[in-house]
Amino acid sequence: MEPNLRTHYRDVVAKGLIEEFSYENPMLVPKLQKIVVNTSIKEATSNAKLIDSAAEELTLLTGQKAIIRKAKKSIANFKLREGMPIGAKVTLRGAQMWYFLERLISIAIPRIRDFHGVSPTGFDGRGNYSLGLAEQLIFPELDYDKVTRVSGMNITFVTSARTDREALALLRRLGMPFREQ
Repeated sequence: MEPNLRTHYRDVVAKGLIEEFSYENPMLVPKLQKIVVNTSIKEATSNAKLIDSAAEELTLLTGQKAIIRKAKKSIANFKLREGMPIGAKVTLRGAQMWYFLERLISIAIPRIRDFHGVSPTGFDGRGNYSLGLAEQLIFPELDYDKVTRVSGMNITFVTSARTDREALALLRRLGMPFREQ
């Protein structure tokens, strides 16, 4: 079964973007290529079990197994050695990506306290958008009693848009609740 948001993109969003930006070729219409969900735990240097629980939580949120990330360099001030586990990451593509985006937009983001919209300044200049969440408990998949440590996460939306303006239009039409400037 095809995700509702993918159908909405194909039938409504792509046509709206063609009208707005006057694309001559339909292959130029920006697409959402992947979503990367990343979390890092600074206390993992002293307690490696925190990484395992963070990876399990990411797996539960995204429906795809999380990869444990290891430090690339040793940093003495942070008591960090090369090869120590410091975070977890999931890269979503295809149907999993669309299902996660739909849950994020319609269920998780509205559960944020004092929410006034996500910041429209998180673009990188090449059409990719990064969003930081302060806690993982906004997702209803997680049981509050089983969470060992409240931690935040970064979510990066990688698009095929050439400019930030095109990517903003794409994400706004997909339903991302951007704050008005």
